[in-house]
Amino acid sequence: MAGILAWFWNERFWLPHNVTWADLKNTEEATFPQAEDLYLAFPLAVCIFMIRLVFERFIARPCALGLKIQANGPQKAQHNAILEKVFTAITKHPDEKRLEGLSKQLDWDVRTIQRWFRQRRNQEKPKNFQHFWVISFVPNEKSEPLTADLHYYYIVELSFYWSLMFSQFTDIKRKDFLIMFMHHIATVSLMTFSYVNNMVRVGTLVMCLHDAADILLEAAKMANYAKCQRLCDVLFVMFALVFIITRLGIYPIWILNTTLFESWDVVGPYPSWWVFNLLLTLLQVLHCFWSYLIVKIACKAVSKGKVSKDDRSDIESSSDEEDAQSLGKKTHVPATNGTSGSNGTNGYLTRTACPGEQ
Repeated sequence: MAGILAWFWNERFWLPHNVTWADLKNTEEATFPQAEDLYLAFPLAVCIFMIRLVFERFIARPCALGLKIQANGPQKAQHNAILEKVFTAITKHPDEKRLEGLSKQLDWDVRTIQRWFRQRRNQEKPKNFQHFWVISFVPNEKSEPLTADLHYYYIVELSFYWSLMFSQFTDIKRKDFLIMFMHHIATVSLMTFSYVNNMVRVGTLVMCLHDAADILLEAAKMANYAKCQRLCDVLFVMFALVFIITRLGIYPIWILNTTLFESWDVVGPYPSWWVFNLLLTLLQVLHCFWSYLIVKIACKAVSKGKVSKDDRSDIESSSDEEDAQSLGKKTHVPATNGTSGSNGTNGYLTRTACPGEQ
């Protein structure tokens, strides 16, 4: 194990040529980030997670009730052992061939079975009520450093992202669960390595820039779930402006210029320098892609008068027109023991939502 650790923390990879790990030890004249400081992030992450649970239960939930945000969820699918087994063990989105087989097995028409799967999928999605109190915690808003020492700020940020990873396993799972989990893993890893490598200043600037726009996005979502569409649109436009200014303006002109060009003259390139700058450059590529999506949504908001919905967690529509489109011109006569009546669409289902998290 010692040999593996020595190979991994090779000075010639992580540090400039004239610097060793011994040079980064704390002295009376200077303080440097220490790897053992990172152990503080785990208990602090647990504390943040517990604070979030208390906040949601005793503050955010009463606020949601006060704003008359619906607590009722989508229509529940009637219990059926065969369909439930297919849903949990085989597929949540059966193709036409499987639908026809289930139709013959149950003596249900295909459209009814489609509706059952749609209702069953919707049962696993968050309600607007849950959306509001989770978002109202404003998880992407970070406080100022606890002290002037950037080391503490780094530990708090790292603890926050650890708490986000914890919360993913307690919240209702979204369809982008794995993507967001990998995103959090990558964020925690990059923060850990940059801290140990004494890249605290640039790391702090990157985090502050990314935090600037997030609170506006979360506020826009809350306004939408509270049925304040005009406020939602205004907040989203503000979010779009701040996002573009910080990530297409300040980030490349200030941050990337410093890390790519000015640092070259100061310390020169070394292996981990290339790795971190490659990651920062890839982040800028993502900024461009996200900005395109945001502008696209903003244009739709202007043309339609409201912000487009969030397809990460919204309830699926269950109109007969969609059923017919998915099946083509093929129709089936409903069986006597199939579900009938309302297709499950109501005011809760047809409302739009603000775009999802980046």
